[in-house]
Amino acid sequence: MIQKTVGIILVFALLAACQKTGGFQRPADSPYAPTGQPRGGKSVDGLIVGHRLMAAAEYELALKAYYRAAGKLGLNADIYSALGSANLKLGRLGQAEKLLRKAIKIDAKFVPAWNNLGVVLMEKGQTAEAKRVFETAYALDSGESDSIRENLRIAIEKSDNLGYIDGDIDHDFQLMRRGNSEYLLLSTV
Repeated sequence: MIQKTVGIILVFALLAACQKTGGFQRPADSPYAPTGQPRGGKSVDGLIVGHRLMAAAEYELALKAYYRAAGKLGLNADIYSALGSANLKLGRLGQAEKLLRKAIKIDAKFVPAWNNLGVVLMEKGQTAEAKRVFETAYALDSGESDSIRENLRIAIEKSDNLGYIDGDIDHDFQLMRRGNSEYLLLSTV
């Protein structure tokens, strides 16, 4: 009885395997396996997806979207700038600086790359160069962007206040733990 039941189950399993399920199919003349992606549909621009992910603070996913866009569109100033911005948000300042400099090398009038390079330089403590970079971004933008104007103002203020710390001021630095291996240096004056 058990053998007969097993035999019937096997027959039904074989018949079910022979049925068309309407799943992903490939053309009969294709030597490749199906990709699992529908054909003929429009794909969304990777830059747009990356920008939306950046706005949602999903920087790793944005970086991946920018790499996909680079694979599809090629490496241009916009892609390099986007990759640099994502790396900046992830705290990868060295990579961000290299990518943003490549963007500027390709298109010397690309304002977002100039601005973001200035932000990277400020984060790295290179205030004098950041000031010059923000001045370039401000000039290319004709002073229309409030964020670039504010970045330039901060860079000028910081570069003017460089110098020795007065002996009268007592700085009490504290190291604050953030997450597993990140530390934030706090100063109280």
